[in-house]
Amino acid sequence: MALDAETRDQLIETVRRFVREKCVPAEAKTSEDDRVPDSIIAEMRALGLFGLSIPQEYGGLGLTMEEEVLVCFELGQTSPAFRSVIGTNVGIGSQGVVMFGTDEQKNEWLPKLASGEVVASFALTEPGAGSDAAAVKVSAIRDGDDYVVNGTKRFITNANRAGMFTLMARTDPSRKGAGGISAFIVPAKTPGVSVGKPEKKMGQQGAHICDVIFENARVPARLRLGAEGEGFKVAMQVLDRGRLHISGVCVGVAERLISECVNYAREREQFGQRIGDFQLIQAMLADSKTEAYAARCMVLDAAKKRDSGQSITMEAACTKYFASEAVGRIADRAVQIFGGAGYVADYGIERFYRDVRIFRIYEGTSQIQQLVIARNLLKGDA
Repeated sequence: MALDAETRDQLIETVRRFVREKCVPAEAKTSEDDRVPDSIIAEMRALGLFGLSIPQEYGGLGLTMEEEVLVCFELGQTSPAFRSVIGTNVGIGSQGVVMFGTDEQKNEWLPKLASGEVVASFALTEPGAGSDAAAVKVSAIRDGDDYVVNGTKRFITNANRAGMFTLMARTDPSRKGAGGISAFIVPAKTPGVSVGKPEKKMGQQGAHICDVIFENARVPARLRLGAEGEGFKVAMQVLDRGRLHISGVCVGVAERLISECVNYAREREQFGQRIGDFQLIQAMLADSKTEAYAARCMVLDAAKKRDSGQSITMEAACTKYFASEAVGRIADRAVQIFGGAGYVADYGIERFYRDVRIFRIYEGTSQIQQLVIARNLLKGDA
């Protein structure tokens, strides 16, 4: 159920103020320390940000998709590492439980996720299964009332902070492809579950990804999400929603970069005049604004369609493809407008340039989005 306009506007203004007053001043230190300050995480909990998408009956804010992306526009106005703290609880880590969980599963986990007491991670990617998500090899073999899980997941966001994993594992080794995969809730403290050290990454310092290793980990059958063999369906529906969320963040980052560029173009002088008076600088600003505006419109349109009950698989792919590619181009122009200052760390532009590169890879690469779009067109779903 949508918030009334006044409540929605108050929420957005509160998030905007939190980003401006708490996150932006901490950007450089967070990157340097590779750690989001505990005080900021605590305030995120107090603001209810961990529960944006979790229904109100389980302690969340229960935002519609449109309301969620409006919040994402604001969260994107700072380093993406801050958004990543709550991202898996809001999106891919929790939504399998929201969409496919039993009443028992929802009552046990969703209140903890909504409050931030427990952090959720989405364990799909493997050393040999990235874009080819149906190639999952981690096994979950039924043994009485349990499943015995073995294998390794790779590049799992927030794994080192997670209290539970939404796991995709192969329950039927005789079936290749999507049909043999099932989804599970796996508590992080389950014996046989361990987490590797955080990877050193190109960007988004403060947001961590790790391997998750399963060695004869016994997971009760009652923690399976949906029926056996429905895991790929769970993953794809979760990702459709997550792609809109990420697209909203891309828009926010793009708008932050444009604002930085405009301010710099007004102040920086060359050849006796401000660089904003040169038409080639103006062209880069105009191109960036046009792309950011188009991405914003796409995100809002797709979100409204999802809220109305429409299938948005193709729209989510279009939006994620365009928004993630656009913010990459905008970040590149920002470095160019700032010139040498854009290449050094003091201004933060080079950090954003590195940070946004992952948007074209996770939750489905740009190439996977192209395939999704084309296949839906050819099926006649245009």
